[in-house]
Amino acid sequence: MSYHFGRKMSKWTPYLLLLPGLLFYFIIALGPSMATAVYSLTNATGIRGAPVQWIGLDNYREFLFMGRASVDNLAALQRTLIFCVAVTFIQFTLGLFVALLVNQKLKGTNIFRTIYFMPVILGVVIQGLMWSLFLYPLGGPAAKLLSLFGLRSEFLGGQPAEAFAWVIFIQIWANMGTTMMIFIAGLQTIPSDMYEAARMDGANSWQVFRNVTWPLLTPSVNTNLLLNIIGSLQAWQLFLVLVGYRNGTQVLGYLIYATGFGQTSGSTSSSFRQGYAAAASIILFLLVLVIGMSVQYLLQRRERRILG
Repeated sequence: MSYHFGRKMSKWTPYLLLLPGLLFYFIIALGPSMATAVYSLTNATGIRGAPVQWIGLDNYREFLFMGRASVDNLAALQRTLIFCVAVTFIQFTLGLFVALLVNQKLKGTNIFRTIYFMPVILGVVIQGLMWSLFLYPLGGPAAKLLSLFGLRSEFLGGQPAEAFAWVIFIQIWANMGTTMMIFIAGLQTIPSDMYEAARMDGANSWQVFRNVTWPLLTPSVNTNLLLNIIGSLQAWQLFLVLVGYRNGTQVLGYLIYATGFGQTSGSTSSSFRQGYAAAASIILFLLVLVIGMSVQYLLQRRERRILG
């Protein structure tokens, strides 16, 4: 069989065509990732002219095991996992429920799809500023609404647990539209004949969902779970916009940003330690990798069991 691109110099054509894309990927993605791994083994600060020394695994030891900072870091890691579980479970469930509702052949469903999806197209800064104004405790709309019932709340400026819960809520509001749309796409691939056959056999609505809709939604379920888990593990921008660098609210992604770029808020500040932040980012990468690969393995087993 003859080679499609010819012989001699022509056989290098596909590699030359791939080269620009590979170079772009290396410059934009792979190169910075490799540089981060190298930086994590140094005491780099990111300040121009400051000396950079090779310190091996000292950043990792300090982050995980040394002093009060390690306690705070592990607490941020714990909050990251809590944030991931809460956002994934609620966003997944709510997205599925709303998708089932707006997938009905009723008038006005397209309008509701648009309304539910609109927060996704807004940037994180716009989302955060909108909710900061809405939850402003001194005269904001939410404060005025609570005052009608004789209630008062500090919202994002209150206790860390309260502020953390509000960020979870806003994260779900901001991204639920994506989950909904993926489920809608999955629902529209299910043949109507399957539903008709189930109803002819006397299945009620719950039985139709459990035995027809849910199994055939498996690809959409897998996609949404992975996106929700990975996205919530890496989320930190809303914390920056909504609550700032506050003890008791930081997740690991925000801790990395604050440490690397010297975030300061009120009486709390963090220094420029980009080598230390790089080590923390590698730890976050490994966390996302382990959880993502484990979930992917379990989901693939479930898909093979259900769909064959």
